Amino acid sequence: MHQVVGVRFKKAGKIYYFSPGEFKLDKGEAVIVETSRGIEYGRVVIGMKTVGEEDVVLPLKQVIRMATDKDIRTVQENREAARNALSVCTEKIQEHKLDMKLVDVEYTFDRNKVLFYFTAEGRIDFRELVKDLAAIFRTRIELRQIGVRDEAKMLGGIGPCGRVLCCSSFLGDFEPVSIKMAKDQNLSLNPAKISGLCGRLMCCLKYENDMYENAKQELPDIGHRISTPQGDGKVIGLNILEKLIQVELNEEEPRVLEFTLDELMDQKAPAEATE
Repeated sequence: MHQVVGVRFKKAGKIYYFSPGEFKLDKGEAVIVETSRGIEYGRVVIGMKTVGEEDVVLPLKQVIRMATDKDIRTVQENREAARNALSVCTEKIQEHKLDMKLVDVEYTFDRNKVLFYFTAEGRIDFRELVKDLAAIFRTRIELRQIGVRDEAKMLGGIGPCGRVLCCSSFLGDFEPVSIKMAKDQNLSLNPAKISGLCGRLMCCLKYENDMYENAKQELPDIGHRISTPQGDGKVIGLNILEKLIQVELNEEEPRVLEFTLDELMDQKAPAEATE
């Protein structure tokens, strides 16, 4: 077992575990830690707790110290420098006529490296660009190609629902989203209605998917024949959220009635061939 704290380096970034060492750390406190990128500034988002060995990456790195006012000023200065670097790099991309879009720039806390995040349709030969940037900034340069979902996460925005994008406000990791989730939720398959600002399927399709899958196991399939308090009929529609079943009754003049799951005498009678 290991005692850890969860540290996040960006507002909606991934959470990493670190050993608190001799420090008593509470949620919300700023800390300086050592990462694979070097010394970094982060904020504790999960207070001290004990986790199993399978939940951490060993060797577990320790928190170096609590962040000071000087550290916070350093972070602000780095952000200012990153904004300037964004303008410079944009100009250089235009000079070299590269088919790439610069999304964001980030300095590591110790200024040992500056990272340029960009999107592009394919592979880009940016060797000359890197040489120019290294001559200007006199530090290690890293250009990192990202996808459209990462771009939306970095830039932020307002989604079709009218709220700030989930990925830029609280989602630490992207989860797989499939068109089957939209079908299971009886949503329109119009790409304009189920796609986010990034052009990919909306992350929120994942949120209710488990509930829909569980509910569908309790409800009869469309096309199946079932028994109801009003007689036998065929299922022609489902309201999965409210667990309502629309049934077309077998009568001389067919009529459609709606039943709750509890009202049905037999949810799934032996099925005849789906019509």
